[in-house]
Amino acid sequence: MAHGIFYVLDNISTEQHLQLLCQVITAGWREQRSVRVWCADQTQAEQLDQALWQQPVDAFVPHNLAGEGPAQGAPVELCWPGAKIATRRTAMVVNCTNEATTSTGWNLYIDFVPSAEQTRQAARERYKQLRQHGVELQTIQAVDYLLAQSK
Repeated sequence: MAHGIFYVLDNISTEQHLQLLCQVITAGWREQRSVRVWCADQTQAEQLDQALWQQPVDAFVPHNLAGEGPAQGAPVELCWPGAKIATRRTAMVVNCTNEATTSTGWNLYIDFVPSAEQTRQAARERYKQLRQHGVELQTIQAVDYLLAQSK
């Protein structure tokens, strides 16, 4: 059965959100071995790319921006709407957009619930859609997750 986690971003700074993304992607790559990250746009993908390169050596994640690297794609692929992506099955999807993902075949889906009401409502709709498709879902307070990871 597919699983999904929604991280609630209340009381999280932009830097902490980026840190959370890097930690989630790193853990996902170690556990799932293939991760596709859907960014809102190419700029966000490039910022995440730089953040992943800044991680400590023991947290290295083999990743590429969509369309770069090996023909079949890197184990972690940073995508955005309109990007040329490799057609392959991905075990984990990380959604950093306000749209529902059209990806299928994944084992684990990660999404985020922003603090702003308009984008929070969009996250609620994605949550409902996934639940209707039988995905087992949970929510985690991002601040709690970051505190636990720092110990």
